[in-house]
Amino acid sequence: MDLSTPLETICRLIIRARELEAQVPSIETDDEQDPTDSDDEFAVLEDEANEAIEEEMLALLDDLGDDQVQELLALAWVGRGTYDASEWSEALEAAADPDAEDPAEQLLDMPTLAAYLDAGLAAFDLSCDGLGQLD
Repeated sequence: MDLSTPLETICRLIIRARELEAQVPSIETDDEQDPTDSDDEFAVLEDEANEAIEEEMLALLDDLGDDQVQELLALAWVGRGTYDASEWSEALEAAADPDAEDPAEQLLDMPTLAAYLDAGLAAFDLSCDGLGQLD
């Protein structure tokens, strides 16, 4: 199986999805203290809207061709176990279904997208190991 989507792009999406998954909704408190002054070591993970990472992920997906976004969706489905690696062509066909929800939206709605894409790559003996820092 040859991917039309560059592996670096898939890995960048995985990294950003992990960042998004790590963020938690901020907790509103009555006191107006600076979160950096608190004793809560996880306060830095709080981000009310997660907008910057979501926007970056959406921009990344928007820069890809429709076939590449469909390929990412099929890869996530393989990683999720909806399809087996041997059913790659069926997964691609389902991802290209014009009557289905937008593939980019489906990807962004997956709560563990990073793990699904990572597992999908592993199903085809691919990984992000050795690609260096992708910031």
